[in-house]
Amino acid sequence: MSTIAPIREADLEFDHGTFDSAAFAADALQSWQTLAAVIDHTLLKPDATRQQVESLCDETLRYRFACAMVNPVWASTAVELMSGSGVPVGAVIGFPLGASLVSTLRQEAAALLNLGARELDMVIPIGQLKSGNHRAVERAIHAAATVAHDHGALLKVILETALLNVEEKLRGSEIAIQAGADFIKTSTGFASAGATAADVALMRGVAGARAGVKASGGIRTLADVQAMLEAGANRVGASASVAIVRELGAE
Repeated sequence: MSTIAPIREADLEFDHGTFDSAAFAADALQSWQTLAAVIDHTLLKPDATRQQVESLCDETLRYRFACAMVNPVWASTAVELMSGSGVPVGAVIGFPLGASLVSTLRQEAAALLNLGARELDMVIPIGQLKSGNHRAVERAIHAAATVAHDHGALLKVILETALLNVEEKLRGSEIAIQAGADFIKTSTGFASAGATAADVALMRGVAGARAGVKASGGIRTLADVQAMLEAGANRVGASASVAIVRELGAE
């Protein structure tokens, strides 16, 4: 049973510390190498093939992206390909619907971490959040966070902002952070829209310096990345990662 206190209105208004978005963006945009270090190189298409996963891992190692993010079925392959590199493999859980049982989330997280994944991106229980069942949302996130942290791994919690109103974005962000999320994240890339700078800024406003903010979904250009970083993101998820760093001089 979670010991986390219920979310109060004051939690959404309290000053949770300052994250200097402008300074972080300037540092990340100094070179293609510093930019690559904050990008999760991502391949989550349902029809992704082994050859594409191999290419993803090769590119992740070549450009030293923050991690290679794959679907669970490819986690062991990616771990094998990235072994000894020092670059982590990430995998998604409860993806992309956010409708899994808590027991399923816990088992999926443990299985992936035992395979060697070191970052997990989890979709928030969207329907429960929209129904006002905040305790159910907290329990699901806390369960996954506990497993992740017991393995020394990170948990990023996807809000799927395109499906939420402003109050739900604020509430979901606070619940996720209090339940143990290391990052709150905008989108899966499978909904009607992806990341926006406005949503990133809103999420950073809730997070302050307590957690990271990951922008993901529809980010395809260097200008897109710059907008997200300046709005408050300190991690970006993209499938167009190579094209993005090449805009900054990578070959």
